[in-house]
Order: sequence, then C-alpha cells, then structure tokens
Amino acid sequence: MEQGVARHSLDNLVKSQQLISLSHGVYKRPETKLTWEGAVCSLQRMGRDLTVGGLSALSLQGQAHYLSLSEQKNVYLYGSDILPTWLNKLMPGIIFYYHNNTRLTGKNVTDTMSDFTIKIPWSDGGDRITMSSPERALFEVLLDVPAKISFEHADLLMQGLTTLSPRRLEKLLQKISSIKVKRLFFFLTDRQQHQWRNKLNPEDFDLGKGKRMLAKGGRLDKAYQITVPEALYGPQQ
Repeated sequence: MEQGVARHSLDNLVKSQQLISLSHGVYKRPETKLTWEGAVCSLQRMGRDLTVGGLSALSLQGQAHYLSLSEQKNVYLYGSDILPTWLNKLMPGIIFYYHNNTRLTGKNVTDTMSDFTIKIPWSDGGDRITMSSPERALFEVLLDVPAKISFEHADLLMQGLTTLSPRRLEKLLQKISSIKVKRLFFFLTDRQQHQWRNKLNPEDFDLGKGKRMLAKGGRLDKAYQITVPEALYGPQQ
C-alpha cells in the first residue's frame, strides 16, 4: 500500500498469479525461490532490527564446523524487534528463534551493537544479509551456555576461532553487561590460547564479584570463579 499498490490491484495480481500469497499481507513473485535468507533480508530491508547472529552467523561465515544437520534448520535472530507471527509459518523445517540484545548488553548500549555487524551476499541478485561479526556471534552463543548450548559445543567453536579481532573483542567486552558471558569467554580462551588472547587482559573488564555456578556438579575454576564441567577444567592439551 505504501508503494502505491491499491487493494484491488493487489487482489488482481494474486488472482492472475503474478503474486503468490504466503500469509496475510505477505507475498512473493512466482519465480522467487522461498529461502530463510530471503525472508530475513526482506525484513531487514523494511527496517526491522533483526540481525542473523549466534550459531547461524558463525555457520554462514564458515566458522561453525561442528553444527549438526538438525541445528542447521534453526535460524537465530537478534535485535530489538520481535519476529512477525507469519515468519515461522513460511517454510517447513525452518525454525526462527528470537533473542533480545538487552540480555547481552543491557538496555543502554543496544543501539551500538550495529557496529559489530557485516553484510554478505547470499543470492545471484546481489542481495546482502546483515549478520553479526564473528566476535559478536561468539558472545551471543556464550549467552545460551549451558541452557541451550553445551559447554563442549562452545569449547569446540572457540577452538576454531583463530582469527578473531582483539580490537573488536575488547570493544564488545566493554559493552557487554552479562558477567557470565565475560567470565566464560575468558575461561574458554585460556584453554585454547589463540594468538589474539594475549592482547586481552581480564583485569581491564568488569567481571563482577562472587562465585557463579554454571555447571551443576562441576568444578570451580578459581581464576574466574565459575563452576564448569570437570572434563573442561584446565587448559586444552
């Protein structure tokens, strides 16, 4: 309607099959192949604050080498705008999950998270989809440990992230409000000892006070005061 298409014209386009109705108020051209990337790209073009993040962003950037086939059907979106109800009705087998960024950063710095995104092409038409940088995506993953993502999965992901930017990591660590995420980040990086780890000093960031139990029946890591699975205690051998 905002583009000047009258209601009766829209009805005629649907009747003549020049447009296909997917849901109330949602249409596609007959030649358009329906993909989750296309749906998200359309939402982003309409100004929705929804960024592909977490495991989905790492996977699209070739960084999530340990995803199972079932997990690849899940699409993780982060931002301040909730998902439209029709999105999870479009494609069988594709499930969209929404995360509000305030869980990671608090309410005061949500807007600045857009500084840690990248755009990559996903179609022959040159369309580009906005997603979290690898650094931001990593912190988004850690937010869901251990409730939705296991310690072991996060540890394997960290093992492959050898080329992260210490400058972007430092800026993100300054904005993130989640004490759990920051402590878990340093715990896992100490196990892997990637080259970029040497440029980050835990004492430069607010890691809170007191002990945090992340793994029931686990072992307390004295450096970061978090309880972790016994199998992950100590540096990676």
